[in-house]
Amino acid sequence: MPSLPNEGDNQGTTSLTLSSGLTFQNSIRRKVREKKKHATITANIAGTKYEIVRVAIDEMGFAKTRDDDETANLIWNDCAVQQEKIADLQNYQRINHFPGMGEICRKDFLARNMTKMIKSQPQEYSFIPRTWIFPAEFTQFQNYVKELKRKRRQKTFIVKPANGAMGHGISLVRNAEKLHSQDHLIVQEYLDKPFLMEGYKFDLRVYILVTSCDPLKIFLYHDGLVRMGTEKYHPPNESNMSQLYMHLTNYSVNKHNEHFERDETEDKGSKRSIKWFTEFLQTNHLDVSKFWNDISELVVKTLIVAEPHVLHAYRMCRPGQPPGSDSVCFEVLGFDILLDKKLKPWLLEINRAPSFGTDQKIDYDVKKGVLLNALQLLDIRTSDKRKNLAKQKAEAQKRLYGQGSMKRLSPISSDWEKQRRSLERRREELKERLAQVRRQISKEEHENRHMGNYRRIYPPDDKLLLEKYEGLLATAFQTFLAGRAASLQREINNPLKRMKEEDILDLLEQCELDDEKLMGKSVRPRGPKVFIE
Repeated sequence: MPSLPNEGDNQGTTSLTLSSGLTFQNSIRRKVREKKKHATITANIAGTKYEIVRVAIDEMGFAKTRDDDETANLIWNDCAVQQEKIADLQNYQRINHFPGMGEICRKDFLARNMTKMIKSQPQEYSFIPRTWIFPAEFTQFQNYVKELKRKRRQKTFIVKPANGAMGHGISLVRNAEKLHSQDHLIVQEYLDKPFLMEGYKFDLRVYILVTSCDPLKIFLYHDGLVRMGTEKYHPPNESNMSQLYMHLTNYSVNKHNEHFERDETEDKGSKRSIKWFTEFLQTNHLDVSKFWNDISELVVKTLIVAEPHVLHAYRMCRPGQPPGSDSVCFEVLGFDILLDKKLKPWLLEINRAPSFGTDQKIDYDVKKGVLLNALQLLDIRTSDKRKNLAKQKAEAQKRLYGQGSMKRLSPISSDWEKQRRSLERRREELKERLAQVRRQISKEEHENRHMGNYRRIYPPDDKLLLEKYEGLLATAFQTFLAGRAASLQREINNPLKRMKEEDILDLLEQCELDDEKLMGKSVRPRGPKVFIE
């Protein structure tokens, strides 16, 4: 009689079954986790010291990578990066600095480039105080001072180190003879009639996002910081010239004053929000819409001055990239703007590495919004890396199999083949441009849905304003290209660059008609056989 399985045997079988099932389930879970990990957007933030950047990365759901990982989707650095690093990036990657942006972010470079635009467009560029770069423009400055004396006028000048930051080395002078010709300085007329808040001078930190230089795209964040002096303002005179807490609005200066007021609300203290300030303007029946329009124009006109430099540097870093390709660079800039008593904005300086320190709650709230909304606008997707790698593989195969496929053409057939090849090149160029236009349309639709507190200020919706900006852009390029090779100008004037989708489709259709016409009317002559090497 066969023996029956005992209880221990049943338990052994059940245990084996459960073990196999659990092993299978664990294997599935592991594969799912690996798949998710593989599909996650990655960020390398080893180059930042700011905790708020890490907070924003976490809230976006990005995975932080190792410090030495150069393949991350997003790379964030507090300081500007070497052009070689930008050149080495893959198309799916994004880094938070443009090459060439120093042309407006260094005080001396900004002054030099603005002076060139002022000469040709004085009415449009009247928002920067008159400026001299020492030692190069020392003589011009002395002549200006002599002219003031002749007219029995006296002005105050603010003196800054050419590449200084955080208020270091800034002073006010009325006696111009104190300045030396060999010092490397920026000297500006001091704006002595500012708009005051509760008796204090203040400036605005306005945050700007540039997502592309080809084509140029600029977004303005509709909030920011109001940074106040910590001593009641009085126009400069011989007795108060050294009272920097009165005349300077830099946070890094005023935070050391015992009168600096920290407050957890946005409507009190020495640091407030631009959102609160616009409500203040509205309450006092001042034109908020004009305020934002004036700020927007100042920002766009300034970045128009930078655009030729940035575009040229970017293309030098990324050769072979067709116009309109997704930008691997973006940048969050901090514009420092002073309002005069008529509420006219004046540009003080631009920071390409604005502080993301969060000493107060107002810093945390404003800067977190700046970063989160910027990352949402960038539209970094998990599929970007996969598509880029697939495209690289396809291009490598095309190069591999394309080698040796040149045809030996007979003299009789060469003209016919040349026409066909010319048409084919034209068709491929148009198809690529069509794909770029459609990507741009898709990107714009994403931006419209995910701008948050940003607003697109370039290109503007207003056609007349766009025409004015394009005219200024043309002037900026002419100034930049003076004495340079014309190759960049030809690229900028590429007629395909501004075409709409329907225009490109019409040209593609014309290519097809030309091709049919060539095939129909041309009889391929007989000749030697074509050999493939």
